[in-house]
Amino acid sequence: MTDAQPQPLKAALWMCGAIVSFVLMAIAGRAVQVELSSFELMFWRSLVGFGIVTALIRWRTGTLATVRTAHWGLHLTRNVFHFLGQNMWFFGLTMIPLAQLVALEFTMPIWVLIMAPLFLGEALTGKKIAIALLGFLGVLIVAQPGVQVLNAGHAAGVLAAIGFAVNLIFTRRIMLHDTVLCVLFWMTASQGMMGLALSLVEGFTWPSAALLPWLGVVAVTGLTAHFSLTTALGLAPAMMVAPMEFARLPIIALVGVALYAEPLDPMVFLGAAVIFAANVWNLRRGKARNQLPARVDAR
Repeated sequence: MTDAQPQPLKAALWMCGAIVSFVLMAIAGRAVQVELSSFELMFWRSLVGFGIVTALIRWRTGTLATVRTAHWGLHLTRNVFHFLGQNMWFFGLTMIPLAQLVALEFTMPIWVLIMAPLFLGEALTGKKIAIALLGFLGVLIVAQPGVQVLNAGHAAGVLAAIGFAVNLIFTRRIMLHDTVLCVLFWMTASQGMMGLALSLVEGFTWPSAALLPWLGVVAVTGLTAHFSLTTALGLAPAMMVAPMEFARLPIIALVGVALYAEPLDPMVFLGAAVIFAANVWNLRRGKARNQLPARVDAR
């Protein structure tokens, strides 16, 4: 965010676009996995995204020179963890209610806080530990171990948040050297190859004609969600944008009720509120120290 005057109304409109994109991606992701594995889904999503990003680069610059990078290690690490996080997120879509998955995903900034000492050499202070403990209390309220049966979907939701957190840490480091289009080019190229390789190990399945529109929705919304969220963060501080992102939870919960007859569990909302409080505390801490606070999402 620059020193320009914040534009919260424009940021809110862009966040509406991000929320719509994430919701459509969740619906399409469930539809696709009726036939395809999450690895195959990632391959087709990346393939379509690669075509779109490449065409955009050629249209804007007339050359692919912008994709050159001297930081292969950073890109590789970022994309391995992003691939992990995105696969776990798509897998979790099929295992637990949408609201639970999104609530667990919202722990991503807490994981950034915890892992920053490992990857960035930051000190792990008592305040950071307290923020992390508050966030994990929210996770326990959402998952309700001992009250309801935990399954692989809950673990997938947490692993998705961890993958997105490491992805965000390395994205920040890469953006010191490379452009957004460079990051997106190598993301779609490398994750497409990872998805294809793992799909071939499992046994590759060609999608039916009826599935092609859903695959297109997953690919396009993945890019529009990222673009909308990034634009919103350029128009207003993270302290304004973060609460807008949390509006995704009640919306996705209502989608789960309407399309999949999922129950509205008040404990999920209570746990999400605790996670939200931990994230706001983290954002205020970062603002007080003149640090860039963790973004709400890193996909």
